[in-house]
Amino acid sequence: MNQITLDPHLLYEDWILTENYFDPDQLNYKETVFTIGNGYLGTRGSFAEGYPGAEAATLINGVYDDVPIYYTELVNCPDWLPLYIIIDDEEFRLDKGEIFSYQRQLDLKRGILSRKISWCSPNGKTIDLYFECFASQADQNVLGLRIQLTPIDFDGKIRIRGSIDGNPEDKDGFNPWLILDQGYGAASSWLHVRTRTSRIQLGMAFKLSVSGTKATFRDISVPGFPTVEAKVDAVRGATFTIEKLVTVFTSREVENPALVACDKLQELPTYEDLRKNHEQAWQAIWHHSDIVIEGSAQAQLVLRYNLFQLLISAPRHDDRVSIPAKTLSGFGYRGHIFWDTEFFILPFFIFTQPDIARNLLTYRYHTLEGARRKAKYYGYRGAMYAWESAATGDEVTPRWAPAKHLYEEDIRIWCRDREIHISADISIAVWLYWQVTNDHEWMRDYGAEIILDTALFWSSRVHLDVKRECYSIVDVIGPDEYHENIDNNAFTNRMVQWHLQKALNVYDWLSKTFPEKAEELEQKLQVTPKRRIRWQDIAENLVIPYDSQTGLIEQFEGFFELKDLNLADYEPRTDSMLSILGIKEVNKRQVIKQPDVLMLLYLMERTAETDYGKEVLQKNWDYYAPRTDITYGSSLGPAIHGLVAASLGKTGEAYENFRLAALVDLENTRGNAAEGIHAASCGSIWQAVIFGVAGIQFTKDGPVAKPHLPPTWKRLQFKLHWRGEWQDFDLKPEIKTLKSEIKGIIFDLDGVLTDTAELHYQAWQKLADEEDIPFDREANEALRGISRRDSLIKIIGDRNYSESQIQEMMERKNSYYVESIQQITPQNLLPGAGNLIDELRSKGIKIAIGSASKNARNVIERLGIADQLDAIADGNSVNRSKPAPDLFLYAASQLELEPTDCIVVEDAASGVEAALAGGMRTIGIGSIERVGAAHIILPNLEGVTLKDIQHKLSFCLGT
Repeated sequence: MNQITLDPHLLYEDWILTENYFDPDQLNYKETVFTIGNGYLGTRGSFAEGYPGAEAATLINGVYDDVPIYYTELVNCPDWLPLYIIIDDEEFRLDKGEIFSYQRQLDLKRGILSRKISWCSPNGKTIDLYFECFASQADQNVLGLRIQLTPIDFDGKIRIRGSIDGNPEDKDGFNPWLILDQGYGAASSWLHVRTRTSRIQLGMAFKLSVSGTKATFRDISVPGFPTVEAKVDAVRGATFTIEKLVTVFTSREVENPALVACDKLQELPTYEDLRKNHEQAWQAIWHHSDIVIEGSAQAQLVLRYNLFQLLISAPRHDDRVSIPAKTLSGFGYRGHIFWDTEFFILPFFIFTQPDIARNLLTYRYHTLEGARRKAKYYGYRGAMYAWESAATGDEVTPRWAPAKHLYEEDIRIWCRDREIHISADISIAVWLYWQVTNDHEWMRDYGAEIILDTALFWSSRVHLDVKRECYSIVDVIGPDEYHENIDNNAFTNRMVQWHLQKALNVYDWLSKTFPEKAEELEQKLQVTPKRRIRWQDIAENLVIPYDSQTGLIEQFEGFFELKDLNLADYEPRTDSMLSILGIKEVNKRQVIKQPDVLMLLYLMERTAETDYGKEVLQKNWDYYAPRTDITYGSSLGPAIHGLVAASLGKTGEAYENFRLAALVDLENTRGNAAEGIHAASCGSIWQAVIFGVAGIQFTKDGPVAKPHLPPTWKRLQFKLHWRGEWQDFDLKPEIKTLKSEIKGIIFDLDGVLTDTAELHYQAWQKLADEEDIPFDREANEALRGISRRDSLIKIIGDRNYSESQIQEMMERKNSYYVESIQQITPQNLLPGAGNLIDELRSKGIKIAIGSASKNARNVIERLGIADQLDAIADGNSVNRSKPAPDLFLYAASQLELEPTDCIVVEDAASGVEAALAGGMRTIGIGSIERVGAAHIILPNLEGVTLKDIQHKLSFCLGT
């Protein structure tokens, strides 16, 4: 498992994602992270004032156009964001002047993106700015942007220019739009454009308003860039507000989008009313979709963030579009639709927003003709769904990918031809929707035709193996794309078998319940009795490479004969095994891109009739997990591993895998977040929590929970929609029997063995005095357990400091602290600490230090206890700090003990959380308000003996 080094400038707090420092090197990836949308469109988190190298984009679902090489793509629409501020001929931009303070926040609860900046112009004029924007969930065709400006040290003229950029480009620099017309009204302007090939028209209109000061407006448009300028007289210390309201329509929903956009603009209520309606719409959405986690603020925010990204990309009012693999947040995969939607994303909507799930599946119905054309092209019957789909359902996967280097050959993309399991994936998703919702009318009118027509495809795609008297599916690619052109992939074959069984069930149901519809589809699809008998024959005799003796499912025929490969031999690495070895070599080895067999077993586990059982799951986990390129293969791998690990009771491993999956975009762990949100990963996180952590399984009486909560999670609450009713789940951790025997004790340093916290306080106090910042011991309490930078940010509050000043202050504080360390002597051991360490040594208990301080070894030497320790884990030992468990897990490994054999002594809430996350027992030193989650709470170590600890631990654990 690779380590995630968290971005120190991102803060996770329940509903709010905060960025407290602007790093130009992270510009494009953070544009993805701060995407907003409403299902109709998505807008990347670009700056209204612009920035060099920005990849600004607004993507409207269903607006595709043809482009060279790549067939078709979701086009970049005109940019509605531009709002430029010019102070006495100096333009506000973050690449100019000096940034005194910066904060960007995404409020997931309200769907509001904001920025707060204090900026000094190159000529020394300081201004505070507060930006706020939203894509309305209450009215999908409305967008809002507001800026509040406060001149700090000057009076003068300020010009504000609001624009629409009608010349956007895609990732290759191609502009898909032709300008048809534009115009100007009272403090407003509009644009009318059309795509070059698909001829989709778009109309966009906006108006500017200024409050808090007087303004004059004028039109300064140029072709393709309608612009309204407002000119104001700014007064030192006086705040004024600019609001930009935008409407947008396309010819997909109205005949004359420009006219409708202009008319809509004139009817809009105030910005405040629009925002209020938007917030109320979000409140209704979260009422059914939210998952509440108590015990980990980071896990809570990260989960909500992933759900937010799904909710802002989901079509609420259109059943002819779906969710692209990169949502509406970036150019990755050209806006194409994959199996990701049905397999990974759809369950979230089926159980929380069934109307959206219905739209997503109806899209597949509308694209059946494209699937039929593909099947016919390849010489098959029925419907063969495209691997990558767009507006029509025709295959839009490029046949070739251009070579990366001049003299290399182009790369043939075989997924379009051979990764065929998507037709079964879609049909099983249709079946799941029907089972959960009991939406019989939709199944009659749409779903049955999907299942039956794709079943006809399989009956013509399978191969009769006369010699073995069975059916095979040859020359395919399974979910593990490291292996091409294989035969009898277990995932594909089992899904086809399941699909054909359900097709027979659907036909029988339709014949009994809606006989006229059954007759209609019989004639339309040619579903003859002979073909139905063949479906049954195939389902009963299709090869599933499963050995009941060993319990192992062979990923495909011949996989076990491939060369084995030890992934540990290639560590450390920063790339996939495909990139390291090449496709020809990974084809020859037992290395897997994503959990192919484990994914199948996870899916089968949901129902009793298909579950292979825990023993088979364990055996296949033991075989396939070490062979999976979990860190750099597929972004979907960690979530599947987390789900399986949770089912097997491996709570710690499950949690780490969930975390790895959930942070793929937030922390850009794979280096490709700039291309857009990993939609499937977002959906898999919901499944990981619901089916993995909560352990939801389906019975004849509905869903039931068999939870496996991580140690730090005190509560898990959510709703599931099941056959017309909402079911509430409120889960608490199961009480586990931990060992009362102690083999090792891991001590935090500050506040436990010595009061270096006092030295930290003195260093902060000295810095605060020098900067004339109010600071006292009460304020210092809020710094316990948090990083040096976060501590400084709390101390300086709203005061304006540049980043270079912040860095200097952190270094200055550390120099004061390091200097004070020289005063430490053995007398600085806290009362009781030395006696307890002596007793532990005499009783053979191993002792370690687990301190996040990088100065820990120096302190230990001066305390005179270095020779009494068996291991030291400090700030140099691991990448992730508390509340991640890495530091204590590292200490346990250095002691050569299992985490469950150790007890951690901590005085900070984050340290207690870290120990619990590592599966360790804990002693909290201090108040119950701070360390109340610990197993044992003590005021200090004075008079504490090993016998006392063992007694309290036995009582606490009930042993």
